Amino acid sequence: MSYFKVTDWDSAYTNSAYIVDGDQWPEAWIEPARAFRDSMAAAGRAKLDLAYGPGERNRFDLFLPEGEPKGLVVFVHGGYWLQMDKSYSSHLAAGSIVAGYAVAMPSYTLCPENSISGIGREIGAAITAAAGMVNGPIIVTGHSAGGQLAARMMTTTSPLGEAILKRIRHVLAISGVHDLRPIMRRSMNKELRIDDAEARAESPALLEPVGTIRLTCWVGGAERAEFVRQNALLANIWVGLGAATAVVVEPDKHHYSILDGLMDADHPLTLTLLAA
Repeated sequence: MSYFKVTDWDSAYTNSAYIVDGDQWPEAWIEPARAFRDSMAAAGRAKLDLAYGPGERNRFDLFLPEGEPKGLVVFVHGGYWLQMDKSYSSHLAAGSIVAGYAVAMPSYTLCPENSISGIGREIGAAITAAAGMVNGPIIVTGHSAGGQLAARMMTTTSPLGEAILKRIRHVLAISGVHDLRPIMRRSMNKELRIDDAEARAESPALLEPVGTIRLTCWVGGAERAEFVRQNALLANIWVGLGAATAVVVEPDKHHYSILDGLMDADHPLTLTLLAA
């Protein structure tokens, strides 16, 4: 019989060091994201740096399809709640836009200036603001830390109002960290400052889903074992609480290449994201 135990929490949740040429990310996203924003702005289909709150980083970009949007997709970036902003992710809107959806991409105030609970409230405000600009159903997705934030929106303690919750058709969490308690054991918790109370209040796996939730948890087959485990964990728990859930492990994809499918309207990731 084999037993498994995590002894090095930093290693278990580190990605780049275990990927060939992994140190190119997230910088590798900067240029394609900029080029996409420029092309959408030139076409008159980008509304950039829209305010959703008073903070310096309380801004979102909204990319529009040709014609009336079928609905709204919100993508929440990752970076362990400590890094990055919306400018790294713009090109990932391409698949949804070709399929006829508007896509909102918010930045948020990072830790340690903010807390994870505070970030959740900001994402709620960003979704509410974007929803006021686009009619139809709402789909929420996010990557890594953004996967936690996306799932957090559809819990019974969500910062979203009832009217917005009723419009959300699907949440797709990509490589999400849904139980924050292991992250408390990482050295980065000096900046994150997660304590037991916040872990229990902000971990989707420890919370009740709203009754209308449809959840997909998507992860790469080449990702670290803890991300694969966390991906399955949320769907496993929420299906037992009445939610409709699915788990997808995309073969050979690592923690960064897992996002490539969002650029293609015909990729299974985008097709699943937008499925009615």
